[in-house]
Amino acid sequence: MTRDEILKKHKQYLFPSVTNYFADPLVADHASMQYLWDSEGNRYLDFFGGIVTVSVGHANPRVTGPIKKQVDRLQHASTLFPNEAIVALAEKIAQVTPGELTQCMFTSSGTEANETAIQLARVHTGRFEIVALRHAYSGRSQLAQGMTGHNTWRRSLPGTLGVVHAMNAYCYRCPLGKTYPSCNVACANDVEAVIQTTTSGQIAAFIAEPIQGVGGFITPPPEYFKIVFRIVKDYGGLFISDEVQTGWGRTGKKWFGIEQWEVVPDMMTAAKGLGNGVPIGLTVTRPEIAASFKGLQISTFGGNPVTCVAAKAVIDLIEEDRLMDNAADVGAYFRAALEELQRKHPLIGDVRGMGLMQAMELVRDRVSKEPAPNETNAFMEECRKRGLLIGKGGLFGNVIRMSPPLNIARSDVDAAASIMDEALTAMERTPVAATK
Repeated sequence: MTRDEILKKHKQYLFPSVTNYFADPLVADHASMQYLWDSEGNRYLDFFGGIVTVSVGHANPRVTGPIKKQVDRLQHASTLFPNEAIVALAEKIAQVTPGELTQCMFTSSGTEANETAIQLARVHTGRFEIVALRHAYSGRSQLAQGMTGHNTWRRSLPGTLGVVHAMNAYCYRCPLGKTYPSCNVACANDVEAVIQTTTSGQIAAFIAEPIQGVGGFITPPPEYFKIVFRIVKDYGGLFISDEVQTGWGRTGKKWFGIEQWEVVPDMMTAAKGLGNGVPIGLTVTRPEIAASFKGLQISTFGGNPVTCVAAKAVIDLIEEDRLMDNAADVGAYFRAALEELQRKHPLIGDVRGMGLMQAMELVRDRVSKEPAPNETNAFMEECRKRGLLIGKGGLFGNVIRMSPPLNIARSDVDAAASIMDEALTAMERTPVAATK
């Protein structure tokens, strides 16, 4: 099909709510490692990786090779039939997860992984109420949207019972008007206040992303999760770490984001980067918690042999090539480049993130911190013109999110930073009108 035919059929046959980037949508055609080509042959340096998903490069032969072999051997079996692929992946995950998190439930997405974790927490504790965070994103099912702390992702939500939201550690826009570190991480104590005032005081679980993804890569201070973990345990809840975006070396040095804050959760969920583009969801926990499910459990596509082979190949590749170390090293180099852009361009109000999970929050004025969503869209368009793909997020749609493959080099950072500099300079010559 031609580009125009693809766009016409997309509009005709897909839900209108299926969001596309760019005023003139980019029709993806093929990709290799850190690059993606559109249907017209234009090449782009991909610094968003399919929403924090392409962890080891597009179409990496060390992942696609095992996939092709497995397709010809055993493509599907469901969880009703044990096979080598599913147990090999489960064993590998048990080797790299913290603490005693050694038993897995595989599904097809991060949404399903979070659903499974909440269901299991409720069954295990015999309690119902869940504490989530403002600005969080948990997926697209009714329960997952109910745990999501963005009005923009909840507008089709009839309502979800049993979920309350505490303050998140959004230092750039502190809801308490305080400044770190003199604040003594006061936002963490709001978790206890929320439990005491908006629940029965008997919670099943607390769920949080170590770095909030769709929220705009909001990164908490180092003390935050240790304080929250103690509070959750005081009220008898399980601590669930949503690693859908932060897992598998993305934050640098460690396998999982929560490890950066020296907290061992009761459960973790994962997806995205685990499959490098192959659909997979994971809920992993301690054996005594996993044993709480008394009824039958099945997943038609969870633990699919092809998916499991792909995921194990991704983990092996990250481990063999020490990509967690590369994420830390190149991530620090990337962060320095972004901070240099911040010093040069007043549109950048904040730079944050960890490893190869970095963000810039764009504001019209650094004093008022007025969000700049129009400028954010314009910036993405300018970067696209110059061959760079980046993402966005945040409650106000004004945060640039970047999550390139973990095996990029400093030269890729140099290329991306140069394009962003050019794009910002072009925008300064022709200012964008504010939203009214």
